[in-house]
Amino acid sequence: MAIVDDIPQLSAEPGADVDLELAARLRVALARLARQLRQQAGPQLSPTLQSVLATIALHGPLPLGELAAREQVAPPTITKLLARLDEQGLIQRQRGADDKRVILVSLTADGQRQFDESRTRRTAWLVDRLAHLDDTQQADLARAVELLEAIANPDASPHPDPAPARSLLPRAPEPTRRPAR
Repeated sequence: MAIVDDIPQLSAEPGADVDLELAARLRVALARLARQLRQQAGPQLSPTLQSVLATIALHGPLPLGELAAREQVAPPTITKLLARLDEQGLIQRQRGADDKRVILVSLTADGQRQFDESRTRRTAWLVDRLAHLDDTQQADLARAVELLEAIANPDASPHPDPAPARSLLPRAPEPTRRPAR
């Protein structure tokens, strides 16, 4: 059974030449790679908490609302996640300098250490895997990474219109309406 056998018929924009088998293989490969990288992060934090920690490390200090938006969760959810990170001594909260009503979240020294160690473990795992590739394969992978970055960040993509690729997603079924009684 091919990887695309279970995919409903997809429609592409006119003129789009998309290999569905390639798209399906890419999806599976990325999911496996993401899972393996999450496993390298260490057992200390769940993937969700790792994500929050990374967002704070890379973009902090952040107000709670902005952190929730970056993590694509509701404010009550980010509050619960932060409570768990706070219990472990990985984050700290402080009032904003300009607006005392604003609470900014940043990493503690332990939080930064945890983030750095996790990132180092995951990078070392990838370096070990890349060491098995020859120079040509590594060059091919470097080009593939550029393409993956363009797919992941369509706003930064050199392509003038990334919209056709988005149209390949199956459409959600229309909600059924119950007759009025």
